[in-house]
Amino acid sequence: MGLREEGDGVKQQRISAADAKALLQKPKKAKYRNVRVVIDGITFDSKREGAYYAELKIRERAGEVSGVDLQTPFALIGPDGLLISTYRADFSFWDHTEDRFRVIDVKGVETKEFRIKKRLMKSLKGIEIEVVR
Repeated sequence: MGLREEGDGVKQQRISAADAKALLQKPKKAKYRNVRVVIDGITFDSKREGAYYAELKIRERAGEVSGVDLQTPFALIGPDGLLISTYRADFSFWDHTEDRFRVIDVKGVETKEFRIKKRLMKSLKGIEIEVVR
């Protein structure tokens, strides 16, 4: 940035295009009004997801659940062997109280893409995704 004097005696300041863009850019708001939160050094996309994680940690210490995994990827492969898509679950774990494997997705809004992947998980993997609101 530098000052220079124009012919009419008015001083103008020049700034770079990058500096101008930074000055004009408004803070980006979350699409679904979620607020990111950090727990145990892990960043979660929403307060709700962070709260579910905290609840799972308590249940894990009590011996009710084990093998808690975050952001577990599931490859959705069709009958022809081709990859259709990949679904990434918020949480997956073994629930000892219900004696079953559970896949959890914390959602405020169910998108069309999520509903499709949920059906694919059920039909291709036989896994029911549980939605926590």
